[in-house]
Amino acid sequence: MVNSKSETNKKEESKKWKEEKERSIKQIVSWAIMLSFLLAFTFAIAKEGSYAESEEEARKILEQAQTFFKPLPKIVDNPENKVTPEKVELGKMLYFDPRLSKSGFISCNSCHNLASYGVDNLPTSIGHKWQLGPRNAPTVLNAAIHSAQFWDGRAKDVEEQAKGPIVNPKEMASPSEMFVVERIKSIPEYVELFKKAFPDDKEPVNYDNIAKSIAAFERTLMTPSRFDRFLEGDINALTKEEQEGLKMFIEVGCIACHRGAGVGGDMFQKFGIVKPYFEVIKYKDKKKVDTGRYEITKNEADKYVFKVPSLRNVTRTAPYFHDGSVWELERAVEIMGEIQLGRKLNKDEINKIVAFLKSLEGEIPDEALKLPVLPPYTSGTSKPDVN
Repeated sequence: MVNSKSETNKKEESKKWKEEKERSIKQIVSWAIMLSFLLAFTFAIAKEGSYAESEEEARKILEQAQTFFKPLPKIVDNPENKVTPEKVELGKMLYFDPRLSKSGFISCNSCHNLASYGVDNLPTSIGHKWQLGPRNAPTVLNAAIHSAQFWDGRAKDVEEQAKGPIVNPKEMASPSEMFVVERIKSIPEYVELFKKAFPDDKEPVNYDNIAKSIAAFERTLMTPSRFDRFLEGDINALTKEEQEGLKMFIEVGCIACHRGAGVGGDMFQKFGIVKPYFEVIKYKDKKKVDTGRYEITKNEADKYVFKVPSLRNVTRTAPYFHDGSVWELERAVEIMGEIQLGRKLNKDEINKIVAFLKSLEGEIPDEALKLPVLPPYTSGTSKPDVN
């Protein structure tokens, strides 16, 4: 009897222990599930808060940016030279035609190669008889929105700019404007194209109209980028790093000169406000020191003053500065901080700014990249002259 009772008690205690163990396990599982839901909910709230903060910061950067910059236009028209399809077609052909040069070898595209973002990627360009030009060739892309042309601003617009290189003895070297006109007039297909492009002119083939046609084509060479989408309100168009770079670009003072639709190109500025540029960019030959706009105006205040370059597509247009002396974009940013802002930018600041500059790389219009078929010579066309 005693043994039977003892065994019964043991069985009951074992049963109770098992039930308590099962209840404990169920409680632990229940707590674990509740905890996982709580953690997931907390993480979701934190993530949502983080996203909200990130979006709010992006909106603030966008508002700042819209104060200093604006999107590129699709075409930059000129009331004195209306952009028409006929002018653009003719201008494109002339842009690629080396017969505007004395040698029949150099075209506008030679120094402003559209396949390499409107530049030749040389310190200074190679012209007639392998002569080297005195300054780096700026990109033709988006140039029509600039307030002036050339590094020294000696041409007011792309129409005036187009006239210069054709008769410059170091560049395309045609002996005179009339020489160019007569050569083009000798090609019947060109004569017909000029009549269509300038229907109101009695003598449509003239030097002014050659320049106007080329300029009309150049006025279509706009390269919108992700930065334009950002300015139009798409905060996701730029990465977080690019947005941080844009903020840095604004805060350190780059926007004092690099602003507007071109992120530059709309003003003149001394190159070396805080420190002379030639003390940082070392020249073996002191004659290479360029006095800039002073050579045009002879005004002492214009010594070492240049047109501020646009930073659109800057990642593709090395080497940098008026003399093409710097090949690395990071080094160019570092130099600008030192001589323009009086600030020694650290590596992180430079990298952020360069990240932003990469967002300025745009898309070249497809039509501009299609090579035109040029009309053939005739027996009356003057022959190429390499001398």
